[in-house]
Amino acid sequence: MERKATKEVKIGDRVIGGDHPILIQSMTNTRTEDVSATVAQIHSLAAAGCDIIRCAVPTMEAAEALAQIKQQISIPLVADIHFDYKLAIAAIEHGADKIRINPGNIGSAERVRAVVDAAKERGIPIRVGVNSGSLEKDLVERYHGVTAEGLVESALDKVHLIEDMGYDNLVISIKSSDVMMCVKAHELISEQTLYPLHVGITEAGTLISGNIKSSIGLGLILSRGIGDTIRVSLTGDPLEEIKSAKIILRTLGIRTGGIEVVSCPTCGRTRIDLISLANQVENMVADIPLDLKVAVMGCVVNGPGEAKEADIGIAGGIGEGLIIKRGEVYKKVPEDELLPQLREELLNWSE
Repeated sequence: MERKATKEVKIGDRVIGGDHPILIQSMTNTRTEDVSATVAQIHSLAAAGCDIIRCAVPTMEAAEALAQIKQQISIPLVADIHFDYKLAIAAIEHGADKIRINPGNIGSAERVRAVVDAAKERGIPIRVGVNSGSLEKDLVERYHGVTAEGLVESALDKVHLIEDMGYDNLVISIKSSDVMMCVKAHELISEQTLYPLHVGITEAGTLISGNIKSSIGLGLILSRGIGDTIRVSLTGDPLEEIKSAKIILRTLGIRTGGIEVVSCPTCGRTRIDLISLANQVENMVADIPLDLKVAVMGCVVNGPGEAKEADIGIAGGIGEGLIIKRGEVYKKVPEDELLPQLREELLNWSE
């Protein structure tokens, strides 16, 4: 798919927009004031494939903690600000690589200008974020409800406000928990601006519903060539957001690399705890830097045939299992040796 060309924006040592790769974002769920816990979580997320991390800044202590956090991490740090412009300025002064604000809830134009001036002084981008849940009353009335058109107008109004203050180092984010409204809003805004877009379905939900809504929404938006960074918003462990984002990008053919795990549905022939096994395999291969497909099959009857399209696979039996390479049975091993034998094969993989 051909991506729409957008303006290049530098975030820390990363660049989005232009022809740069789509980057994966997440957000910590630790207290930002707890530096050690926040740093530990960021390290885990970065190891899993997170490119940019965002931290909530609800207090001055959190803003000040950003300086210590920045010293200990290797990916760009975004400060998430609501309401208090002084926190935005403090976050900038303590080293945030980007700030996320909604100018509409920062307050007066003078307060917004103070934030813009601080960002301009240090040359860091501002992400202008608009959510359907906080759309201005006059726009809701004009469009007879919360609509894609209203979201776009709200976002562009705020962009123009900051542009009029002499700053255009901007990223735009328009989010809604209504998937199709979100898709339409991105289609509309991509026709009206060249700023890079951060894409996500806000308040998507729990692991199951959130993944489904995010996959459909992000899939539709990205398949239209729209989007420069993404976040899969889930109510759960942020590591799950990274895993899901990587799968979405790989499924769309936007990213390659990393091991793809495929597994069959369970049926009456299954003689092994396939659900647990598939999850264990997915977790086990996360740190192996290969571009392969691994199949996890529940029985030795159809396993070899169903695994033909995979580079390597395993199939379970009663107390034993098969390791399969390119559709051919490679070896038979005891059931408790399936995982360690598979890992050994992957660690020593050669074409």
